[in-house]
Amino acid sequence: MALDAELLQKITSGTSAEAWELIVGRVMEITSKPLATGNAAGEVTRRDREVGWLDHFLATSSWDLWHAFADPEVSGIQRTSDRLTSWWEQPYSAKAVLILDGLSLRELPWLLQGAKERGFTLHEVSATASELPGETNEFAKALGFGSRSQLQNNGGGLTHRVAPCQTESIDLPWQDCAGLVNSAPNWVFWHHWPDSKVHDGSGAGQGLEVLTRDAAEQLTSDDFWALVEKLANGRRLVITSDHGYAATGYFSDAEGDVAAYLKKTFAGGRSTAGTAEAGHFSPPVSLQIENQHGPHLMALGRLKWKNQGGYPTLTHGGLSLLEVLSPFVELTK
Repeated sequence: MALDAELLQKITSGTSAEAWELIVGRVMEITSKPLATGNAAGEVTRRDREVGWLDHFLATSSWDLWHAFADPEVSGIQRTSDRLTSWWEQPYSAKAVLILDGLSLRELPWLLQGAKERGFTLHEVSATASELPGETNEFAKALGFGSRSQLQNNGGGLTHRVAPCQTESIDLPWQDCAGLVNSAPNWVFWHHWPDSKVHDGSGAGQGLEVLTRDAAEQLTSDDFWALVEKLANGRRLVITSDHGYAATGYFSDAEGDVAAYLKKTFAGGRSTAGTAEAGHFSPPVSLQIENQHGPHLMALGRLKWKNQGGYPTLTHGGLSLLEVLSPFVELTK
């Protein structure tokens, strides 16, 4: 379904913060509706394409809003790292964070449905912004860690933004992860799923359908919710992610000079560090973004291009809505 004229008029007539509030609100409206395991693959694909109308609008006529997005004070959208930090500072006696690496808003319904079915109380359901570019290391550094691996086996230390806490970073089955959670009052548990699955299936076919079926299986499983229950036992719990992902298998094919530029600039990725030539295309196909992570040139919108070895069908690091927005779910039991 194309965007209605009333929404576009509101987005273009207000401030950047008002525009982003409307955009994120519409994305949440599209992605948060309940899902059923039987038709999830087709429904998530349909929703992805519906969000694509917003991506197309941003890339072709309102790309300046992405510069506003890069500055939370202008966009009004909190970075996940900042939201976690402010939440951590609340006077809860015990708290925990479950970071599911690469989880996008597409998977939000499974969390909401599972929480309701299993007797959890939801305190907040919102969308927060990834770092730019939306990569794992940038998020880890924004929280004050050297990298994701620093959290492994309680190696987080005491100098990061969510101290003091017990930490873990691992890719074990959910049941094994639950066995690692001890009685320490504060926990930050960073699991590598679904990002590990994103990259496992990023080179073959329509990876979104494969990942959607896996997400349905994982996020409705007793083992996953046993881990959630273990973390929420006597604690306030937030489930969130470092970034989302782009279903590039469904993106349009770039052609001619645009395709040649994107291939030369980004190869099989969606961002490159440093200051680089953004090309003389109108509308632009990349934007130069600079923030605390330094300058980066980032692919804009929903384009893919031919690359040696094939362009991945699932990836992240560029500027599209479902790769830069993360679910932020706070719950208790």
